[in-house]
Amino acid sequence: MPMTTSRETAPPGHPAQTANSPVGNRAAKRPYGFTDHRPVTRGAPLVPPSVRKPDLPESGRRGRGALTNKSGRYEPLSRELADDGWDNLEDVPALKTQVTEEIPRHIITRNASPDIPFDRSINAYRGCEHGCVYCFARPTHAYMGLSAGLDFESKLFAKPNAAQLLEKELAKPGYEVAPIAMGTNTDPYQPIEQRYRITRSLLEVLSTYNHPVTILTKSARIVRDIDILSSLAQRNLVRVALSVTTLDAKLARALEPRASTPARRIEAIKLLSDAGIPVGAMIAPVIPALNDMEIEKLLTGVAYAGARDANFVILRLPLEIRDIFVEWLHEHAPDKANHVMSLIRQMRGGKDYDAKWGERQAGTGPYAWQIARRFEIATKKLGLGYRSREGDALDCSQFLVPGRGKQLALL
Repeated sequence: MPMTTSRETAPPGHPAQTANSPVGNRAAKRPYGFTDHRPVTRGAPLVPPSVRKPDLPESGRRGRGALTNKSGRYEPLSRELADDGWDNLEDVPALKTQVTEEIPRHIITRNASPDIPFDRSINAYRGCEHGCVYCFARPTHAYMGLSAGLDFESKLFAKPNAAQLLEKELAKPGYEVAPIAMGTNTDPYQPIEQRYRITRSLLEVLSTYNHPVTILTKSARIVRDIDILSSLAQRNLVRVALSVTTLDAKLARALEPRASTPARRIEAIKLLSDAGIPVGAMIAPVIPALNDMEIEKLLTGVAYAGARDANFVILRLPLEIRDIFVEWLHEHAPDKANHVMSLIRQMRGGKDYDAKWGERQAGTGPYAWQIARRFEIATKKLGLGYRSREGDALDCSQFLVPGRGKQLALL
């Protein structure tokens, strides 16, 4: 017996939700009723062949996520690497990480985005050596006159005076306490943290003044700070989340070449949980036809490791990231490239990306609905809470104003 779909039960965007559907409407007969807004001609390759060519040979970009290093979008000139005929490109040494120390005037960044669960954050570094090819923060390197490609993961900036700045800003008259998010733009536990220890110094300040904090990372290096995190947890001042993208070590190495392996991240969840630190998982990004089939396995793994809650984010491709990601697809998964981009567009109203509030994180349409539904069913089955407002349960009443004492003493 054929299955019918009613307007009440159909996912958003399904033809059954369309007026005059299911018969007679040509738009409704197209897959799920989507209108095609793609910027390329039907049947044409998603990326011109010239875009896919790496700037450096494999030896020169070993351990890196991006394949190219196009000039930043604000630069007046565009530079490209070209072979002069002497066949010396194959002799290019591996790209080394360069770190520049900067002295910022402020360390707490504010935002008023309605779909982000925090209003302030701290980034101890600019750029990220993890080299995740999909990282939504890549375009921010253009503000430094650098590329969102290889520059983002090899030309980094550290803020050694971050802890001193934080203490000063917490002491300012009129400062109102609320959880500070770390790991929002670049990873606080990326490899250079081993040398600079800026994240640890920030946690020491936050612990001293009983300030609540949330942390998101892809690095198992966070277990180094279990002593501080345990102390914060005992006072209900910290929430931690490990971002896990895939259980496939080969895929993880290509997608996020210098992040901790999936096994190490799940082990970190267990160590943090065993230490009494509230820890959750972020399944991000969910990439259709690449890792979305792992959602249930990922949630099962983090649940058994001790995660209390979980969340997910659909792949986002703003600005330069679109070309960087598609170049990566044609290098590492050429047989899936067109299919992956087609599904992404189905979740973005026919576009490569839609920055609309409330939709940019989860997408729209039947495929996005299906992913959200699978996630919801799996989390309920595994007893994982769904984190909707990060940091809501943290205690802000214990905050001590530097040099003045308890801020909320009169309450």
